[in-house]
Amino acid sequence: MKFIANMIDALNERVGRAAIWLVLLSALVSAGNASVRYLFGMSSNGMLEIQWYMFSLIFLLCAGYTLKHDGHVRIDVIYGRLSKRAQAVIDILGALLFLLPVSLFITKMSWDMALLSFQINEGSPDPGGLLRWPIKMAIPLGFALLSLQGISEIIKKILFLLDRQPPAPAAEERQERIA
Repeated sequence: MKFIANMIDALNERVGRAAIWLVLLSALVSAGNASVRYLFGMSSNGMLEIQWYMFSLIFLLCAGYTLKHDGHVRIDVIYGRLSKRAQAVIDILGALLFLLPVSLFITKMSWDMALLSFQINEGSPDPGGLLRWPIKMAIPLGFALLSLQGISEIIKKILFLLDRQPPAPAAEERQERIA
């Protein structure tokens, strides 16, 4: 089980680190697009669409990476006061009851939509716009990566509860070590 969790972690780490570069690229495209528009009075629907494509990819492809690094928002009023074992049980239940059902449902539903979009070679309705099916394919991919990371987190929490793996440090403890 640990091997599977490590493979999923490595996959999401690689995808997340690659997708992070989209932040810089998106900023550069956005600045370039704005500069061309204001300096030369020219604009391109394709350039505008590529900006929201990259913005979407950042969130879709980094969701699993963010879960791996415990970066998702959580209300810590009660959770933070519980023991590591109680937190692990809550994390397992949350992943099994909420994260996996929702992310797997979205993966399935978006796959059907993306496949249809691919089959008809769907493009933008705007002149000069981009193909739509590539960004629609990113939706099931992103949620599949999130689902896989949820499975990895469940495995790691179970191993912790079985005393086969030390608990992951809390987000605050990691931030203190970084600072």
